[in-house]
Amino acid sequence: MKTGSLARVVSALVAVLLAVLLPILFLFPSAARAEAPTLELAVELDPATRRLAVRADLSPASRDFRFELHEALEVTAATADGKPVAVRPAERRGFIRTWQVALPPAAERLHLEYAGTLPALDRTLDHRDVVQGLSPVASAEGSFLPSGGGWYPRPAALFAYNVTLTMPGNQRALVAGRLKSEELAGHGSGHYRARFEFAQPADGIDLMAGPWVVREKMMPRASAEPVRLRTYFFRDLDAIPGLAEGYLDDSQRYLERYGKEIGTYPFTEFSVVASPLPTGFGMPTLTYLGADVLKLPFIRATSLGHEVLHNWWGNGVYVDFAQGNWSEGLTTFMADYAYKESESAEAAGAMRLGWLRDFAAVPAGDHQSLADFRSRTHGAAAAVGYGKAAMLFVMLRDTIGEEAFRSGIRAFWQTQNFRTASWSDLQAAFERASGRSLDAFFKQWINRAGGPAVRITAADARRTAEGARLTLAVEQNAPAYALHLPVQLVFPDRAEMRWIDVDKARQAVTLDVVAMPTGVRLDPELQVWRMLGQEQLPPILRQWVIARNPYLAQASAAPDVREASVALAQRLFEVSPHAIAPGEITKGSGPVLLAGLHADVDAALERAGLPPRPERLAGRGSAQVWTVAVPAGAPVAVISARDAESLRALLRPLPHYGAQSWLVFEGARLVERGVWPAPTPLIPVRAAP
Repeated sequence: MKTGSLARVVSALVAVLLAVLLPILFLFPSAARAEAPTLELAVELDPATRRLAVRADLSPASRDFRFELHEALEVTAATADGKPVAVRPAERRGFIRTWQVALPPAAERLHLEYAGTLPALDRTLDHRDVVQGLSPVASAEGSFLPSGGGWYPRPAALFAYNVTLTMPGNQRALVAGRLKSEELAGHGSGHYRARFEFAQPADGIDLMAGPWVVREKMMPRASAEPVRLRTYFFRDLDAIPGLAEGYLDDSQRYLERYGKEIGTYPFTEFSVVASPLPTGFGMPTLTYLGADVLKLPFIRATSLGHEVLHNWWGNGVYVDFAQGNWSEGLTTFMADYAYKESESAEAAGAMRLGWLRDFAAVPAGDHQSLADFRSRTHGAAAAVGYGKAAMLFVMLRDTIGEEAFRSGIRAFWQTQNFRTASWSDLQAAFERASGRSLDAFFKQWINRAGGPAVRITAADARRTAEGARLTLAVEQNAPAYALHLPVQLVFPDRAEMRWIDVDKARQAVTLDVVAMPTGVRLDPELQVWRMLGQEQLPPILRQWVIARNPYLAQASAAPDVREASVALAQRLFEVSPHAIAPGEITKGSGPVLLAGLHADVDAALERAGLPPRPERLAGRGSAQVWTVAVPAGAPVAVISARDAESLRALLRPLPHYGAQSWLVFEGARLVERGVWPAPTPLIPVRAAP
């Protein structure tokens, strides 16, 4: 699972709805906060039969009220202030059906009853299927009714809610919000009931249920009521010694950390909920993570903090999706990237390099601006919405300074909590904190797709009485960006970092130094979002994952191996590949994947005149994956395995490692990974007369 995950399950349908309705609320943000309508739901779900029955009470936004439900649900009763009203189905879109009801002029409250049998949980879904937008699903082993799945009538773009859940006694269930009451079934019989309240304006409701064991810890707070911390774990997960306790303790640690950095945690609960699907969702008051992922030792140090932080960004301040999703980038910067900074400067630099390499792997035709990013539906979008957005905050902090940046974060939270905010609101907060206009900075990084291709084309120096005067010739693609660039000056005995500002396609920059430098490096620590030169871009698997025109070459003839190779290619690529013969692997117009058994792969590489299996991978694990740069041709990725079963073992894990150049697996377990080295080039300084 990628560390960075979605702040909300924002399906395409919900995004469109919010894009239409939220601008109305921006005109009156305080009114939106104070007057959000309340939805009352009484939900009965039997996961074993997948039967859902709901009673809903709401005050519709208009007399001609339209609401969406999943196609499996039928309205069985409708009344307005106690009197029957007609409800009829209208148009359909995908698995969503729109219903329409005309309310009498004086009616204030609409009561709806609807029921149906939900689709079954599909355990074969992978993480890409999940982020595309799910239908509500039910099963005795776990149920998930996502916000955009059409399982409740939405009264407005933002609304408060009260939800009462009734389940069989061996199940537990929850939605985001304050747990108001809970009744357990006695001795394994009867029903489980829980009531939740979300008093702040919300943009949706996600419902989760499962046969969980619940653990609880109360987190005291000096200036607010305690926070109820919970884990909802399947029995096998809960039985792992120390796991539930570790998640409770680390949740408290993150809540305390971000409470100090941003402002008081805005809710009274936080739960870590195990999912039977490969989910990685952050919702108000909880995170919903795949059970297999929760077992991984690094998740508590990475993904958990990311999801906790989404309670401020995305769930505490709502995203104006019509103008771009800023929350994923800010959360990635303050969580994933901040943890790397705490680890070491080298670890933080490696993460920045990963963002830029991911971006370089995106075809130019797939570039999008941050203003156009909504959610991570594919690899190209993730490279922008997470990587570029996080790098924006790296550059902003470098531009205005650490103190002003921290002040801007706190001011943004205090001003915008439980309101819908856009990039322009973030800009305003940082402008107030820094006392300077940031209009040009935000406009170029948010509204422009792609990034600058900037380089130093020449470096000349002449001696002066004080030392030397260095002149750098800097070029970038037009129209030019206004860039604040770090430059490393290399001397015989040391190196020094200086910053320069450029805003033209071709520009000479002069620096006075105390001695003659021997060379210069442009942005060696990769602190600026840009297109890296080819010398810094060894091929990584992301190029194959997001390729628009990929190819598959089969090195082996055995039917079971060929079948496994095709299945693996379908999982790795976002687009179905074209089949080519092994002898054509250097002739593809797009990235080529060569797959097969070890001996067959070695023979195919030799016939094609490509480098042999890297020595560091030879003889290791049951399967090896590596990338090859082909001079004057499309790059080649190789998947070499011991047998067909070793290929099939890669079906789930392989798509998660797009940022890597090479991998070694033993079965489905990753043994080692890495990126081929690519140092920043040194530009020699010429001595001028």
